[in-house]
Amino acid sequence: MYPENVDKEFMEAYKKASRTSQKFPPDIMLQFYAYYKQATEQEGIYTPSGEDDVRNAFKLNALLQVKGMSTKEAKQKYIELVNKHIPG
Repeated sequence: MYPENVDKEFMEAYKKASRTSQKFPPDIMLQFYAYYKQATEQEGIYTPSGEDDVRNAFKLNALLQVKGMSTKEAKQKYIELVNKHIPG
């Protein structure tokens, strides 16, 4: 996949995921979150915010699992995840 294709497919996958009304289990939601943040953050690791410490701990754990993954790889994984879980 060429870089411009990855970017285009990533944006299409993001739009598809944003429009879905499907409900996903928490582990799948965390994968969406981690791949998206790794693909889009420009300044290294993203620190979750919010007042729910337990939720932030799960988010941080998901982010640590993708730490070191390239932006391109994170975009590809995000695309694969969307295609797997959101038909059409």
